[in-house]
Amino acid sequence: MERKEEKDGSDKPEGQEQGSGAAGLTMKREIGLWSAVSMTAGCMIGSGIFMSPQGVLVYIGSPGASLIIWATCGLLALLGALCYAELGSLVPESGGEYAYILRAFGSLPAFLVIYIIVLVGRPAAITAVSLSFAEYALAPFYPGCSSVPQVIVKIVACSCILVLLLINFWSSRMSTVLMNVCTAAKLFSLLVIVVGGAVGLAQGRIPTESLLFAFHNTTQQAGRIGMAFYQGLWSFDGWSNINTVIEEIKNPKGNIEVCKRGIILNSNCHHSH
Repeated sequence: MERKEEKDGSDKPEGQEQGSGAAGLTMKREIGLWSAVSMTAGCMIGSGIFMSPQGVLVYIGSPGASLIIWATCGLLALLGALCYAELGSLVPESGGEYAYILRAFGSLPAFLVIYIIVLVGRPAAITAVSLSFAEYALAPFYPGCSSVPQVIVKIVACSCILVLLLINFWSSRMSTVLMNVCTAAKLFSLLVIVVGGAVGLAQGRIPTESLLFAFHNTTQQAGRIGMAFYQGLWSFDGWSNINTVIEEIKNPKGNIEVCKRGIILNSNCHHSH
């Protein structure tokens, strides 16, 4: 089927409106370049980067090996993001994996994939992120306690999910603004951690002798190494989310390419930890 170039930089099958198979039905393009970059970075810099480092270190056994795990996970995320940038340019349709599998393998594999994502993958990820948010949000209100009451944690987590649901339902522009604000806050938090660690190292508060034993107690068990990779890859998860809303991005061909380049900077941010 011949394709024609659109004014906004996207292409679509001739005679068919982009966004669906029904003529005249389109998505509003309200996500600009910086909002797309913010969405990608914000989805990647989530609760995982604040919780996974402990899990990676526990499973791999040494700080030096954990840095190798982080670098490898970042490289895998970068390669996946670059592949999705090409797919997003060639198939400018919302849906991410569903749209690409539908084009390549047909309706049945695409249905099975989206079935698992909607009923298992996304709910599990949202649950983990919301529970982590609730733990951090409630910690200042329970000083000196080893754990926050789980009932309160679950109530706050459910409230967070409902609020975000209402915001996304009400306006994509409002959800984009919220994403930009949250991304800036998370980047500022990481900057404080990185700069604080660098200052502490420069002032000699962190013993440099420990660098000589950076790979001491590194595990060689395949199962523990796999779990360390699982923790790291979960922290990098989110690099493909921008492909699910391509039809809402202004000038998708140009902005997707630039947006995915932000993965490199985001990966370097993770590597610094």
